[in-house]
Amino acid sequence: MNSVVRFVAVALGLLLTLCLTLVIFGLPLGPSLSRIATGAFGSEAGIARSLVRMTPLLLAGLGMVLAWRAGMYNIGGEGQFIVGGLTGATLYKLAPGLPPALLGISILVVSAVGGALYAALAGWLQISRGVQVVISTILLNFIALHLLDYCVNGPLREQAGQNPLTDRLPDLAMLAKFSVRTDLHAGIFLAIITALLVFGFLFFTSPGFKIRLVGENQRAARANGISPERVQILAMALSGALCGLAGGVEYTALAGQLGRSFSENWGFLAIPVALLGGLHPLGLIPSSLYFGALLAGTDYLSRFSVGGKSIIYLIQGAAVLVFMGLQRWFDQKQPVVLDEEART
Repeated sequence: MNSVVRFVAVALGLLLTLCLTLVIFGLPLGPSLSRIATGAFGSEAGIARSLVRMTPLLLAGLGMVLAWRAGMYNIGGEGQFIVGGLTGATLYKLAPGLPPALLGISILVVSAVGGALYAALAGWLQISRGVQVVISTILLNFIALHLLDYCVNGPLREQAGQNPLTDRLPDLAMLAKFSVRTDLHAGIFLAIITALLVFGFLFFTSPGFKIRLVGENQRAARANGISPERVQILAMALSGALCGLAGGVEYTALAGQLGRSFSENWGFLAIPVALLGGLHPLGLIPSSLYFGALLAGTDYLSRFSVGGKSIIYLIQGAAVLVFMGLQRWFDQKQPVVLDEEART
């Protein structure tokens, strides 16, 4: 029953936050909400836009969950996303003759590997050199952005050499799309299945338990013969793998080629998505759908309003603050039960 009350309270809080944000921006409440709903769910194209935007948010958000659960505050999802896409594009540059089906799968695999190695580097820097992972992952984001610019202007530039873009993937190597009228692709199913797998990994396997234990209490982990350092590097590698996979999905599903604007800040946006989802893999499914729908809906709203698209970042920040406040309030309402030994 408490879970139902929490869900209803959070849903109402998010709706109220959205309404207040629109009012603060001076937008007419009724028409604005109607246009957001239309842009997000009012048509086949709107639903497709919401789900397409949900996909990288869910995958990268899962990466944030795995790292943060281990006490490693990964802020480098953006860089890992970009490196994932670059790794996939490098594979295509080196082996363009692979069968298209094998090429598509291989790109997704190497994208995950590239992201994993990039994130594990930040984990190693903290464990071995004392460089805080928050600082290193932020700086690695900038390195990834400059690396992207270098690659699309240099070694990965298209053969024609006219634009700072990589060669376009063949259509048969791209993820399947469900309609010629929308961009909805099979990556949405991959993201949801991945969320279920991460849930099972965290809560039903020994490595998942170790990640949660290390994040909660490193002293208890050491007392039970668990090395927090190894677990944290593993968590960072898995986190980067998911962010890199998000980049690979974006590359093989929509972009088909990389340019300077390959990432649309999915790695950064994944952080509030993960927080709103309560750092729980299943909580990220509605959280990423909510933000995906907001992105699609406010994009539609921006066609009729000057400030429509820009309010998404304010809504995200306000939504996270409301969620954290409600969580804190509910936690304080929980009765504290003391056993007999504690009373004495």
